[in-house]
Amino acid sequence: MKKSSLCFSLFISLIFLSFQTDKSSVILKEVIVKAPFEMPAIKVPDFSNCKKLSIIDFGAEPGNKDKISKAINKAISKANKIGGGIVVIPEGEWITAKIHFKSNVNLHLNRGAVLLFSEDPNDYLPAVHSSWEGYECFNYSPLIYAYQCKNIAITGEGELKAKMDVWNNWFVRTKGHMESLKRLYNLASYNKPMEERQMVNDSAHFRPQFIQFNRCENILMDGVTITNSPFWTIHPFLSKNIVLRNLKVYAHSQNNDGVDPEMSQNVLIENCVFDQGDDAIAIKSGSNQDAWRLNTPSKNIIMRNCTVKNGHELVAIGSELSGGVENVFIDNCRVVDGAKLNHLLFIKTNERRGGYVSNIYMSNIISGKIDQGILGIETDVLYQWRDLVPTIERRLTPIKNVYLENVKATDVRFISRVLGQKELPVENVFLKNVHADLINENSNIHENILNFVNQN
Repeated sequence: MKKSSLCFSLFISLIFLSFQTDKSSVILKEVIVKAPFEMPAIKVPDFSNCKKLSIIDFGAEPGNKDKISKAINKAISKANKIGGGIVVIPEGEWITAKIHFKSNVNLHLNRGAVLLFSEDPNDYLPAVHSSWEGYECFNYSPLIYAYQCKNIAITGEGELKAKMDVWNNWFVRTKGHMESLKRLYNLASYNKPMEERQMVNDSAHFRPQFIQFNRCENILMDGVTITNSPFWTIHPFLSKNIVLRNLKVYAHSQNNDGVDPEMSQNVLIENCVFDQGDDAIAIKSGSNQDAWRLNTPSKNIIMRNCTVKNGHELVAIGSELSGGVENVFIDNCRVVDGAKLNHLLFIKTNERRGGYVSNIYMSNIISGKIDQGILGIETDVLYQWRDLVPTIERRLTPIKNVYLENVKATDVRFISRVLGQKELPVENVFLKNVHADLINENSNIHENILNFVNQN
C-alpha cells in the first residue's frame, strides 16, 4: 500500500481445520482474515467432538451459591482431565463466586441460562496474578479468570451477569484508593517483585475485571450476553489467538470498557453490540516500566461489523500503551445516533508512556452525533496520575501511519484534532472521504504534525 493512498479492504474470513492433538478431543481451527497488513491465521478451539458436562451432575442446586460454584469448578477440572469438555450451564439463574478456567474447557450457557456473579469481594479471594491500569499486581480474582490456559471458550445464548451492589460503592476514588495507586506506581516503576505488589486491603478497592484471559492462547467467545462489570469487561492480557464474536455487552458503571486487548496479539472482534459506560474497545499495552520490562506489543487486532450504542470511544488506543500498538484495523462498524461518543478513534499517551503507535486503519464507519470529533490524537493525557505521582522516567511515544477512509458522522466539533509534541511530532495521518454533515468548530485542529493528507 502506498503511503499516500487509503485503498484497502477487509471482507470475509475463512475457517478451515488445522489439527487435533493426540491427547485432546479439542480441534483447533484457523480463522484467516484479510487486512491491510500481514495478518497471521488465528487459531481457535472447536469443542464439537467433546463431552458435555452439566453442572447439575456435579451437584449444582438453584439458589445455592456454594454448591453451584463447586459444581462449576468440578466440571471444569473434569473437562480438563479428560482432554476437553463442554461445561454446560442449563436454563435458569445460577449464582456463583469466581470461575477459574483450565485448558481445553468450553463454558457453554444454554438459552435462558443466567450465570449471576456474587457481589461479595471475599468470593474473589485469594488474590491472583492480575493487573490494574497497566501495572501487574496481585488483586481480587476476575469474576472469570484464565491463567496460562490453552484452548478455552465461552459460548452459548445465555447471559453472564455481575451483581453490582458492593462494586458500585467502590467507584469513588477515596484517599485509601489513591494511596494504593501511588504505592503500585512506585513498586512497578522500580521493578519490585510481584510478591510485594499485594493490592488487596481494606481501602484500595481495586475492582476486578469481569473476564480476564491472562497469558492464554487460542480463545473463543461466541454468542453470550454480558451484563454489568466491576471494571473492564473482557480483558485479554498477554494472550494471543482470540476471537470474540456475536457478543452483546452492556455495562454502564465506571471504567466499563467493552474489550481491552492488552499486550495481546492476533485478535478478531466481530458482529458484536457494545453498550458501554466507557470505551467500546480500548487497546492497551501496559504502563511505563512494567510494560518496558514485558516488551510485548498489542498487534494484529481487527474489529469489524460491530454496533456501538453508547460509550466514550468507538476505539481508544492507550493511554496504557508502553509496550507499543501496531496493526489495528476497524472496519464496517456503526455508531447509533445518541451514543454520546467523544471520538470514533482516540489515540492517547503522555510523557511517561514511551511505546509506539503505528499502522492504524479505520474504514467504512457510519456514526451519528459525536461530542468531540472523528479522530483525536493527544500526547498529554494523564488523568488522575498527573498530580498524584511524579514522572520517574520520561519517554515520548512515536505515533505514525494512521489511515481513515469512508468515515461519516452527522454532527461533530471537528474532523481531526492532533496534538503532538514539539520534540516528537505525529507523522503520516491520511484521511480519505472522511466528513460530517455539520462541523461546529474547525475541521482540523493540529499542533506538531508532519505529513497530514486530507483527500475529501
